[in-house]
Amino acid sequence: MKLVTAEQMRSIDRETIDNQGIPGDQLMENAGRGIADKLNSLVIDASSGDTVTVFCGKGNNGGDGFVVGRCLYQAGAKVVVYFLGPLDKLPADARLNFDRAAGVGVDMHELNSIDQLPAELDTNYIIDAIFGTGFTGAPRGQAAELIDYINIQPQCTIAIDLPSGLNADNGQHDGVAVRADYTCTLALPKYGLFVTPGRELAGAVITVPIGIPDGVVDSLDLKTDLITPDRVASLIPERKPNGHKGDFGKLFLLAGSVGMTGAAAMAAKSALRSGCGMAKVGCPHTALPLIASSVLEATTWPLPDVARKGALALRGLGEVRKLASQHDAVAVGPGVGTHHETSELIRRFVSSLEQPLVVDADGLNALVGHLDVLAKKNVPPILTPHPGEFCRLAGLDVLPEDIHERIQTGQQFATEHRVILVLKGSPTIVAGPNGESFLNPTGNSGMATGGSGDVLTGVIGSFLAQGVRAIEATLIGVFVHGLAGDLAADQLTERSVIAGDLIEYLSEAYETLGC
Repeated sequence: MKLVTAEQMRSIDRETIDNQGIPGDQLMENAGRGIADKLNSLVIDASSGDTVTVFCGKGNNGGDGFVVGRCLYQAGAKVVVYFLGPLDKLPADARLNFDRAAGVGVDMHELNSIDQLPAELDTNYIIDAIFGTGFTGAPRGQAAELIDYINIQPQCTIAIDLPSGLNADNGQHDGVAVRADYTCTLALPKYGLFVTPGRELAGAVITVPIGIPDGVVDSLDLKTDLITPDRVASLIPERKPNGHKGDFGKLFLLAGSVGMTGAAAMAAKSALRSGCGMAKVGCPHTALPLIASSVLEATTWPLPDVARKGALALRGLGEVRKLASQHDAVAVGPGVGTHHETSELIRRFVSSLEQPLVVDADGLNALVGHLDVLAKKNVPPILTPHPGEFCRLAGLDVLPEDIHERIQTGQQFATEHRVILVLKGSPTIVAGPNGESFLNPTGNSGMATGGSGDVLTGVIGSFLAQGVRAIEATLIGVFVHGLAGDLAADQLTERSVIAGDLIEYLSEAYETLGC
């Protein structure tokens, strides 16, 4: 599902109205009715007489609110609509839908002062239809007061298109913005709903189709997709009922060193928890006992280590290559450390590797200044840096904060080096070698903890071993990893999540996806 800016959404609306023969009032009707239907199936029980209060602004977002109010009223809800007048200043489509709502009996009130409202609103739900995608700047006057009023009410709040006051492009706000529990965004998701602080203000995002022809969207050549649950579920391979462990893939992990055995163990365990049939950890022989005892389901292989350092030694290169050749995919980096022999081992190993590859942590540090070793691969290698690691790889002093610049930077890097880049952050961005990019909506601050990246490496490596295409294994990995983090945080709080919890919640994440 493509992401859009406010200007791109305006272009889509204009093309639909001007050249596709779909009038604006029909789009408004589609939007409002679609929102009402979604809310009535997921949130509101209109038939039981739930009370809904709708706050409408002076533009077309307010018009959408009039339609939502009318449709919920006709479905059985008790609806009260307040609109920021004056009535004669409403755009034509919004005025039409004001009249339709009033005509069927919806309780409509022009709001001239916040003093008209009770200190505590007697309603089950609040719908925010004050400002839409086109709004920029700071809410002022009565609109700002109304946003503050909504935010102090305890009821469930639903925003139409995006929370009023929020910038659709970057997720920022100037002054005040509505804090919503749900946002029903229209036609296509907007970037600002998935960028902090917008993602926290938006709550759960529901995309509502409004009848935009597919060809209109395709004509804009939109580059960035939102990773969705349906897409991820469709990519996860089904299990053969009569399959054996060899059918589900074998993953080799070059991982671990003395003092960082947990990274190797977590990567292996998350790979197995994600469905691969076998996982083998190649590690320094001095680190093997701890790794082997930490993840009983994986096999381990002792490799030469640097004397008294507990790190992988270069003289083990031939053995590493032989081990990798016996597996379907390879993961490199979790807990390997930065000893110069280990780094040289990694560079020589990956330069000749033919299997699908995911690289993380100190595996990435070994590639700084040596990205040429990844050239001419049949399968694009997957790199999973956090911002600091990416800056070292790309030779940058600092990573851009702006989401659009960050996506562009990632796209350029992935295209130039023919890799799949997982640029971790809030949100995580995936960029492919052909100019494609994706934004991941899952995850939370509880995942900013040691070992979280090792779990991601294991999940991606698992699906590579199961034969999933590299870009698809990456999309599955980042989404499921974040979803496991969200499920863990729901039960444990973000503050208390640790990396091991992510592994424990992977099974619930797959169950949530129906896989």
